[in-house]
Amino acid sequence: MTAAGPRRGRRGGGHDTRGLILAAARRRFAADGFDGATVRAIAADAGVDPAMINHHFGGKEPLFLAAVEAPFDPAQYVRSVRPEATDGLAARLLATLLPVWDSPAGAAAVGLFRSGLHRDWGVALLRQFIQRRALTPIVEHLPGDDAERALRASLVASQIAGLILTRYVVKLEPIASMPHEQIVALIAPNLQRYLTGPLP
Repeated sequence: MTAAGPRRGRRGGGHDTRGLILAAARRRFAADGFDGATVRAIAADAGVDPAMINHHFGGKEPLFLAAVEAPFDPAQYVRSVRPEATDGLAARLLATLLPVWDSPAGAAAVGLFRSGLHRDWGVALLRQFIQRRALTPIVEHLPGDDAERALRASLVASQIAGLILTRYVVKLEPIASMPHEQIVALIAPNLQRYLTGPLP
């Protein structure tokens, strides 16, 4: 009786399949972006059948969120503030997101922000995550051409990332313990200018 040779072909649905898919997805999303990374390519990198991605994650979008290790999907909160109604959008956005950031899920998101900067795939995936899940649902409703909307999106990101860094990472007072209503009153006017106001 001869010893069995090495196993060939695609892996089945064993216990390591999910981890293999996540590792392949992080590499592929980081290299090709969300739109360029196909389910078939990710599956090939992981050595699994493409059906395994739908089985374990439910599709490409949920796989992306899992690859980023997102504790929540910001797109659902952004859409809840009616980004198509741009008047007062900044105040509604901050009033919606601050309670989320102060929740356990928000604390996990801050941990993701910190750890992502120290991983090979982290910065590229964080950038795509912010652009796709947080900024795109807003940007499509902003005034101007594509270049102007891209500028507005980056200005919005700088304001929000600065707030997250100051309040939750560095914990600089008095912003770290400031009531939500006061933060909204102070920051929303400038954020609204980035969203819809005239830019120099």
